[in-house]
Amino acid sequence: MVRSTFRLLVVLLGVISVSSVGVGAASADPTFPPIFPPDQNQLPQLPSEPQLYDLLPIPTPDNDPWYDDPADLDSFQPGQIVRSREVQTRLLGIPVPVYTKQLLYRSNDVYDNPIVTATTVIVPGIPWIGSPRPVVSFQEAIDSTDSSCNPSHTLQVGTMKESALLQLWLAEGFAINIPDFDGKFNTFNTFDEGKMVLDSLRAVKSDNTLGFEKSGIALYGYSGGGSGSIRAAELRQTYAPDVAILGTAFGGTPGSLTAVAEYALKAQPGVTGIGNFTMWLGFAALAREYPDVFDPKELLTPEGQGLLADFQRRCVLTTAPSGMYRPLSAYFQPGKSLATTPAAVKVLEDNSLGKHIPDTPLLWFHSFWDELIPPSVVLPTVQSYWDRGADLRFYTMPLPEHVVTAGAGWPPAVAWISAVLRGLPPGPKFKADFTVMPPGCPGG
Repeated sequence: MVRSTFRLLVVLLGVISVSSVGVGAASADPTFPPIFPPDQNQLPQLPSEPQLYDLLPIPTPDNDPWYDDPADLDSFQPGQIVRSREVQTRLLGIPVPVYTKQLLYRSNDVYDNPIVTATTVIVPGIPWIGSPRPVVSFQEAIDSTDSSCNPSHTLQVGTMKESALLQLWLAEGFAINIPDFDGKFNTFNTFDEGKMVLDSLRAVKSDNTLGFEKSGIALYGYSGGGSGSIRAAELRQTYAPDVAILGTAFGGTPGSLTAVAEYALKAQPGVTGIGNFTMWLGFAALAREYPDVFDPKELLTPEGQGLLADFQRRCVLTTAPSGMYRPLSAYFQPGKSLATTPAAVKVLEDNSLGKHIPDTPLLWFHSFWDELIPPSVVLPTVQSYWDRGADLRFYTMPLPEHVVTAGAGWPPAVAWISAVLRGLPPGPKFKADFTVMPPGCPGG
C-alpha cells in the first residue's frame, strides 16, 4: 500500500507539472481541441483522475462487480439493501481506525426508474451511551462525471476531498453516512439526488447490525453536497415520510438552476471567470439524465463536443482547471443556446429549488460574494422559503469566495447539527440576507 501511495503522489506531481506548462504541452487525445481562442485559458488536456486510480490496487466502481445491479432489481423497494461489505477507510493511503461498512441499495432516478447506488457508513470507536448513536448524513460535493470520484471509492483509496470535515462529528461519537448520491451514472443538481440521500438513510436504518433503527438523523452538505442535502429535505415529506430528519445544514448551492446557468454560460471578468467550468460540468451531467434535451451534437460545435467528451469522465479537480475561463456560450452552434432550447430551460426550472418546502429545521448559509454561485441566484429562493413558512435560519457570511465560505461555514454547522442531534431545539428562525456588493456586480 505504501508503494501504491508513493506512485499516486508521483502521478499527482506529474499532473501539477503538466498543468503549469500551459501552451505547447502535448494533448493526450488527438480529438481534443488543440487550439483555443486567445482570450480563453490555454491549458492543454490534463490527465484525468480515473487514470490515476488505475494505478491503485482497489478497483474503481466500473470494474468492481460489488456495484452491479441485481438481476431482479425491480423487486427491491426504495432503500432496500442489495448487498453490503466491510471496507477500510483511508486518508492518503493511510488506514484510519474507524469501522466502515458499505451498503448497495435500490433508489429511483428522476423518472422513478429503479437504480442502485452505494453509501458508506463510518462508526468511530468512541462509545455512545444512553440513546441510539446519532447519524450525520454527510453529502460531499462530488460534482464529477466518473464513478471513481464517488465517496464509496475515494474513502477507500484515501482521496475524498472533504474527509477532514468528518473529524469533529466523529470525535463527538456520531456515526457518518456518506452516500453516492449522484449515482453510478454521476449526474447532479437534479431531484434524484434527494431520493438517493433519503434511500441511503432507509438502508442505514434497516441494517440490523448497525443498530441505527431509532437514531436521530441530520443532514450536512456544501455546494454540490448542499444540493443533495436540501433536495432530500424538500422531498422527505412526499418521498420518504418514514425517514425522520432533525435538521439540515447546508450552503453554497444554487436556488435557481436557470439563473446560475445564465451566469456560468458567458465570459465573466476577473476571478468570476472561474465559474465557467460549472456549466461544462453541468452540461456533461445533464446530457446523461436528459440525452434528448442536452444533446451535444445538436447544440455544440465540433470543438465544443470535443471538450464535452473530455469532461465526461473526470472528477471536479481536473474539470475545473480545464473549464474555467472557457465560456460554454462560445461553443454553441450558430443560432443555438439554452435560452433558445425550451426543453433545456424547462429541465433547469423543474430541478431548481423551491418545488417543495422542507418540513424540518434548516440552517442555510452563503457568501456575500461567490464566484461560482452568486447570491443573486440564491436569495430569491431564500425569500420564497421564508414567505412560505419554512423553518429557516439563513445568513449571508461576510466573507468572499466559494471555498473560503465552505471552511468558514462548517464550524457553525457542526455546532448546530450537534445540538439538534443531542435533543436541543434548533433555535429561532431568522433571515439575515444582507448584501454589500453593488447591483450587477459579477459574483454578487
